[in-house]
Amino acid sequence: MPPRLLSLIAPSLCGICGSPCNAESPACDSCLLAIAASPPQHFTIPGGGAAWAAAPYEDIPRRLITALKFGKRLALARVAAEAIAAITPGNVALAPLIPVPPDPLRHRWRGFDPAAAIAGELGGALGLPVSQCLVRTHSRRQVGRSRAERLAGPSVHAAADVPREATLVDDVATTGATLAACAAAVRSAGAERVLAVTFARA
Repeated sequence: MPPRLLSLIAPSLCGICGSPCNAESPACDSCLLAIAASPPQHFTIPGGGAAWAAAPYEDIPRRLITALKFGKRLALARVAAEAIAAITPGNVALAPLIPVPPDPLRHRWRGFDPAAAIAGELGGALGLPVSQCLVRTHSRRQVGRSRAERLAGPSVHAAADVPREATLVDDVATTGATLAACAAAVRSAGAERVLAVTFARA
């Protein structure tokens, strides 16, 4: 059934706030405007490498991440990817995309990978290939851990060939320890330039 006709029977609701929205969009105009108005973040991956985030991890961007990761609103990955594409500096040539790998147990529990979903949408929008060449061993969740524990970072290694230039993609950057572990893994596998983009930064 066409989305417009379906919306007459069951109006579409925003995946972030639950308000009525356009049937062709996963989020309402109000939430999309709030994300677009969020100040982008520029930071450095621990160990080196430029990184950008589309928004601070608060308010509507935080609710998007919650809905995507825990509400399984996978269509919101497109909203996150569009926000990332909009704030990436025009003078920066993004390299092939490498999603930050999920913890294997949480991946099985969720049934999907938020970072890979965002990377897939971003790759489609920018015409960039996506390489899921990194794997990660199980560790405790970052949520609720001390800063010292977060800074230790997860164990990540390359399980396939990595591109010489790479752009890591994640949903949220906190201490940057996970990005640093991923950057170290791709560098040790031969990458010469590593950048990173995330939807939000805590």
